[in-house]
Amino acid sequence: MIDLKKATFMGYRRENGRMGIRNHVIIMPLDDLSNAACDAVANNIKGTVKITHPYGRLQFGADLELHFRTLIGAGCNPNVAAVVVIGIEPQWTAKVVEGIKKSGKPVEGFWIEGNGDTTTIANASRAAYKFMKHASKLQRVSAPLSELWVSTKCGESDTTSGCGSNPTVGNAFDKLYEIGSTLVFGETTELTGGEHLVEARCRTPEIKAKFKMMFDRYQGVVERNKTSDLSDSQPTKGNIAGGLTTIEEKALGNIQKIGKKCMVDGVLDKAEMPTGKGLWFMDSSSAAAEMVTLCAASGFAAHFFPTGQGNVIGNPILPVIKLCANPKTVRTMSEHIDVDVSGILRREENMDTAGEKLLDALLRTANGELTAAEILGHNEFVMTRLYESA
Repeated sequence: MIDLKKATFMGYRRENGRMGIRNHVIIMPLDDLSNAACDAVANNIKGTVKITHPYGRLQFGADLELHFRTLIGAGCNPNVAAVVVIGIEPQWTAKVVEGIKKSGKPVEGFWIEGNGDTTTIANASRAAYKFMKHASKLQRVSAPLSELWVSTKCGESDTTSGCGSNPTVGNAFDKLYEIGSTLVFGETTELTGGEHLVEARCRTPEIKAKFKMMFDRYQGVVERNKTSDLSDSQPTKGNIAGGLTTIEEKALGNIQKIGKKCMVDGVLDKAEMPTGKGLWFMDSSSAAAEMVTLCAASGFAAHFFPTGQGNVIGNPILPVIKLCANPKTVRTMSEHIDVDVSGILRREENMDTAGEKLLDALLRTANGELTAAEILGHNEFVMTRLYESA
């Protein structure tokens, strides 16, 4: 059994004191028009990681603020050593650069207007080269496991999720919570029918009220925009094929991820960063790539992803540790599964031993072992949009 109070990992101590477990130099486009330049820079400077996306033009209001918050948060993530930002124009590019600069890490911005692609690519490539040299000199240092921020989100859930893999995450979260870790869960719509159970776990009336406001706000979006009901989306076709017939069944399985002992110590809006230790709820989409991207933008350095039917999600910044309790999925999609907990259903292991297996995988990942998604090149970076552009 792992003694978590004494457990340590070897990670990268960043300028702001946060601990990361990867050492990426990322090439970040401010907007969709800058993707080609980012592709070229990443091709020129080997080892850099591009995080291209299709947004950033004519967004406004809360949607634009979320756009900035996501990009700045991704750049500030402790798994990132340095950042090159490329935008079409200087003002918004500078806003992201200045936001990342507050973390203390190296960052430079370049814009295409008035310079063109070739000059921008050349200048950005020189900066990326310099940053790769910098990152390659950094050494891992020891830190207590409690300094590693861990997020969770499930995907392609089935009946085995609520019985096996989700409670395994809950068991691991309970143990991490006891040592003062910083943890997060979300998937707002996938709490539908079980939201009262989360409310009961909120530490204070104020936290409960904020959670209820976030939940009701998302329900309002669904009510305003649905054509009839959520039957084509929640549960998904994969969920239904796996035996989950209602959103309430899915929610009850989903909530297992927060364990039995954790209290909800705070509530975050999308891509906001926690201000203290404990378990946080973040209002978020239930789409896998969106939620994991939001977790990366919120500063989390490792992610637990339980799956039933099999989901292949990864992220360019945040290592995704997949676990599964479905014997068929473990057999047919073995290259995607980091932790096999199908022994729970065969009564060959219990939740406690399964939780220990997951924590062991967390420590190995924190010390540098690649996850299945990293090896297979799953780098899904999907930003959340609130509404149409202007």
